[in-house]
Amino acid sequence: MSDIYLDNNATTKVDPQVVEAMLPYFTEQFGNPSSMHSFGDRVGKALKKARVQLQELLGAAHESEIIFTSCGTESDSTAILSALKAMPERREVITTAVEHPAVLNLCEHLEKQLGEDGYVIHRLHVDDKGRLDLAEYRKKLSDRTAIVSAMWANNETGTIFPVEEMAEMARAHGAQFHTDAVQAVGKIPLDLKRTAIDMLSLSGHKLHAPKGVGVLYVRRGTRFRPLLRGGHQERGRRAGTENTASIIGLGKAAELALEHLTFENTCVKAMRDRLERDILAEVPNAFATGDTSARLPNTSNIAFEYIEGEGILLMLNKEGIAASSGSACTSGSLEPSHVMRAMGIPYTAAHGTVRFSLSRYNTMDEIERVVGVVPGIAAHLRSLSPYWSDGRPAVAEEAFAPRFA
Repeated sequence: MSDIYLDNNATTKVDPQVVEAMLPYFTEQFGNPSSMHSFGDRVGKALKKARVQLQELLGAAHESEIIFTSCGTESDSTAILSALKAMPERREVITTAVEHPAVLNLCEHLEKQLGEDGYVIHRLHVDDKGRLDLAEYRKKLSDRTAIVSAMWANNETGTIFPVEEMAEMARAHGAQFHTDAVQAVGKIPLDLKRTAIDMLSLSGHKLHAPKGVGVLYVRRGTRFRPLLRGGHQERGRRAGTENTASIIGLGKAAELALEHLTFENTCVKAMRDRLERDILAEVPNAFATGDTSARLPNTSNIAFEYIEGEGILLMLNKEGIAASSGSACTSGSLEPSHVMRAMGIPYTAAHGTVRFSLSRYNTMDEIERVVGVVPGIAAHLRSLSPYWSDGRPAVAEEAFAPRFA
């Protein structure tokens, strides 16, 4: 019985075709793309092809808008810090309470700076479905706003934000708009040239490319300041010799992602829906978190009341099934994730959330096996809980801490 991997929002399997595309650039095609001889020229042309492949996946207007980076975190930091440097007279940043730590921790750092370098950070709230209130956003926007950074889709719940509308609103105030689209790219169609989005971040290992490579899209004409200075690579916007093999791999992954978009939004979605529907039908006191009407096609975050999510994950792992509890960047903490807290998920359920995130490599047979295992795990763990008896809660929810503020 083979293992089942349902943690694709944490990282993905590298597609064999991506590996095949990369291999020559470790051996035969080893030249530095900055070199003027034929070794460098061949690699330089391969990088240009990869840039075009990313342009097509993102729906960007020009291949020159693609900057290769080391990861999504670097891309996020570059975008936010660039806007602050490009518009030093503006001292405010707008983000959301449910962003990835790559954005939230940088904003916290900026907020703690003292004196003239201090910044005001506005964190937009979400409702119990993880949705933003655009009225609150409108109130926070002003001519003091340097940049708005809002994720395209949440990494824990899959909830999709109205970033295209938000970007138009930011532009009206002269602010730059950045979106962390690490989870969205390759799962839903994007057409950046038709939007007002100024900058977008993505990470290769979320779409079947290797770890250690990412992209920052920067719209032509956007005021930009590099984070890394040195050589002339990436048209002077990101210094450092290019990670050529991984960039070629990311380009191939982008090409494959574009080919599989329909599959993601039909077959993968159908598997996700089957998984969620059958688990919720069999397990009492469980519910899907986030906006189930506007989310990524591969993501289901299920809250199991009166159970510790870590216990579910350990028992799933014994069955050869990999899932996660919230974000991989925050797992290991005994506290519920900041996303669950921001949504006000009841204390009885906030510790028991499990994220199942699928990919095109999953099958319906695998989903049926998972569905056959989860109800028994939930029943077993609840049998050990002092808060559960005879198939129902033994303690009223009011006996627990209130919903998180």
